[in-house]
Amino acid sequence: MKIAVACDHAGFSLKGVVLESILQAGHYAIDLGTDNTDRVDFPDFAEKGARFVQEGKADRAILMCGSGIGVSITANKINGIYASVCHDTYSARQGVEHDDMNVLCLGGKVIGTELAKELVKAFLNASFNGLENQKRRVDKIKKLEINI
Repeated sequence: MKIAVACDHAGFSLKGVVLESILQAGHYAIDLGTDNTDRVDFPDFAEKGARFVQEGKADRAILMCGSGIGVSITANKINGIYASVCHDTYSARQGVEHDDMNVLCLGGKVIGTELAKELVKAFLNASFNGLENQKRRVDKIKKLEINI
């Protein structure tokens, strides 16, 4: 898979380990910045990562800011993006399997690098299970999106 990775200055502390984890899992990482800890606005980078998924340039994205919340809110404004903050492996896996989550959001001020590695692995190893009840629920979400 191609995975877009983007962060603001507060998420930058996780970016290197996220990129490395993607590569170690056998996937291709697309680094969309930021490239240092100089202050930037998280919506700019969250949108960039989400648009890569929306436009088919990436299969999924991993976005980071201080808490993960800002990038999650921003990404979810983009049609076709299903983003969530996950700071436990169950949610990172289950969000994909049950909810067709395509963007993982992490908080650079909330978690450390070892947990980030595990979250990336759980997110990348999961796939939507397509069970009838899960598909029905995801279809209801998509219907809401169309009516925006």
